[in-house]
Amino acid sequence: MQFFPIFLRLNQQKCLIVGAGEIAARKIEILAKSGARITVLAPSFSTPVQTLEKKLALTLIQKKFESTDAEGYRLIVSATDNQTVNELVSQAADKLNILVNVVDNPKLCQFIFPAIIDRSPIIAAISSGGTAPVLARLLKTRVETLIPSGYGRLAELAGNYRDKVKSHILDPRQRRLFWEQVFQGSIAEFIFAGQHEKAEHALDEQIIAHNTTTTDGEIYLVGAGPGDPDLLTLRALRLIQQADIVVYDRLVSEDILNLIRRDAQKIYVGKKRDQHTLPQESINQLLTRLALEGNRVVRLKGGDPFIFGRGGEEIETLMENNINFQVVPGITAASGCASYAGIPLTHREYAQSCTFVTGHYKDNQINLNWEGLVAPNQTLVIYMGLLGLNHICASLIEHGCSKDLPAALIQQGTTKHQKVITGTLESLPHHIHEQSVKAPTLIIVGNVVRLHDKLTWFNPNA
Repeated sequence: MQFFPIFLRLNQQKCLIVGAGEIAARKIEILAKSGARITVLAPSFSTPVQTLEKKLALTLIQKKFESTDAEGYRLIVSATDNQTVNELVSQAADKLNILVNVVDNPKLCQFIFPAIIDRSPIIAAISSGGTAPVLARLLKTRVETLIPSGYGRLAELAGNYRDKVKSHILDPRQRRLFWEQVFQGSIAEFIFAGQHEKAEHALDEQIIAHNTTTTDGEIYLVGAGPGDPDLLTLRALRLIQQADIVVYDRLVSEDILNLIRRDAQKIYVGKKRDQHTLPQESINQLLTRLALEGNRVVRLKGGDPFIFGRGGEEIETLMENNINFQVVPGITAASGCASYAGIPLTHREYAQSCTFVTGHYKDNQINLNWEGLVAPNQTLVIYMGLLGLNHICASLIEHGCSKDLPAALIQQGTTKHQKVITGTLESLPHHIHEQSVKAPTLIIVGNVVRLHDKLTWFNPNA
């Protein structure tokens, strides 16, 4: 993050604009909305700036900029087409620790102007860090369609009632739940329809009613997919961002964890081979306890909760304790990683079936139905098979597979760390031994792997 997003209070603060052309006029109008006291300094003034002088009570100073002119201001904008002047303004502001913006020159800036969506008191700002301002404006246009003007009036209502709600609902978590209900229910619709008195009356009633009700907890079993946050379902994203607590696994990517609300509690229960932060039974009991305490809990799992995710076991415990729950499927690693590796799991010419198995050791053995796994014209997808790769490949060959049957290992599929290593049942273990491979990994065995070179489309380094 090159520029830290922050909102400044500029009401009645002295701000200087150096330059007086059309671009300067636009910056003047933006700053004026914040209530800033604006001085414009330039050798001459364009018609737009002269027009704004009386309208916005500007102070105009007709002279060339000198370093001493920067003194006494909270913020300075240099909007000239003279590089020497722009550099002088930037240097003078830096020496005085004054925030400075040089239009279209991020290297000389301490701050930049974002594209602004104004629904006062709701303000949204979009920035490209000065690299692509046109793109930022296009994104602004899209976001504006999602934020009707009524949200400003809704925010004003909330501001007027904030102290009253705080005095009636003491618990911070309960207050947040209360406001979420207000902002997503009939009170918000009254505001959007211009029925302000109805909204206030309904809000008063809801404050009273809230103190006489209790909130039931709920568990959401959410599939986080194989790693790319863009592959989350809309429901998964919504529940992740409204959860009070997120209980997450080792395979959930950092990019997805960054989507969790900042004030939500995060509990790590990841598992590695022979290293369990919490055994499964303890996780089941943890979820039950958190729900009985009235929390909304997301149980966040890599891939899909019901494909080697032990989601069924967790649901059984929840049902035994009458806990409300939802299941949100995710894109399983087999589908996501294979797609990003350019390996179709089925193909009319190569495979008419697909089998998912888990390749981890149990009691120092990998107990699989080897006879069933060597059937022709099928794709075999092996989860958690990195450690046992040698044994898996040797066993498949021993039970009838050709040693030349194509095989691939996909490391951290769908993410910027994705790596695809291809070979055969005989050669793949040697290729893996020669390279540094990090979990999570997925192994695909079958003739569909031949299509990898032809169908590869995802470039993690792009």
